[in-house]
Amino acid sequence: MSDDQSSDSVVESTPGQGRTPEPERIEPAAPQEFGLVQVWWGDGKGKTTATLGMGMRAAGHGYRVHMLQFMKGGASSVDAVRGEYNAIAALPGFSYENLGHYGWHGMADGSEEADHEAEAQAGLERAHELLEAAADTDLSAPIDLDAEPEDGVHMLVLDEVLYAADRGLIGEGDVHDLIDAKPDDLELVLSGSHEEPTYLEDRADLITNVRKVKHPIEDGQRARRGTEF
Repeated sequence: MSDDQSSDSVVESTPGQGRTPEPERIEPAAPQEFGLVQVWWGDGKGKTTATLGMGMRAAGHGYRVHMLQFMKGGASSVDAVRGEYNAIAALPGFSYENLGHYGWHGMADGSEEADHEAEAQAGLERAHELLEAAADTDLSAPIDLDAEPEDGVHMLVLDEVLYAADRGLIGEGDVHDLIDAKPDDLELVLSGSHEEPTYLEDRADLITNVRKVKHPIEDGQRARRGTEF
């Protein structure tokens, strides 16, 4: 094979034929291959960050994305306003809601344990509402980028739902029920928990362990604006 032929082969197999893609205006569109169940767990930093990035990627293609957070807390150095919320608000087709107050179950941070359980149960009910709405929607068709999540979404991220299950605020069977209620064309993303969710091995299509190798918190570094919140 000549150098020219080899070069042509590389270009042909490269997305965009070797050209740097240009940004395009985001217009409502429908995914052709959504429908998997993803699980992101582990003791490393970056589970929510990864799901946010994937949601941003999907929204960039014009797909409707919603993130439902079961709980989200942090140290006293974390501000009430988070950078990801501001970014989501500026991105077409991406929305979020947080049904858990700021503070972690079992952390003796001044929050009431009974409140955590009630809010996790409310998150579970809300998740089922969103799944039912998606089931009633034609997910093979575009959804208006400004539509409410009750009008259906192509990707649903249930952030920290696995942590809620790990803490016993909801049951492992409850997570199974969420997966069972998922319509075929909805991409369902579950995140959270430092404990391996072995109960999902036969239910999920993708399982990623975000593993900690080193973390600056071990040297006393507090949460930083722009990286942790």
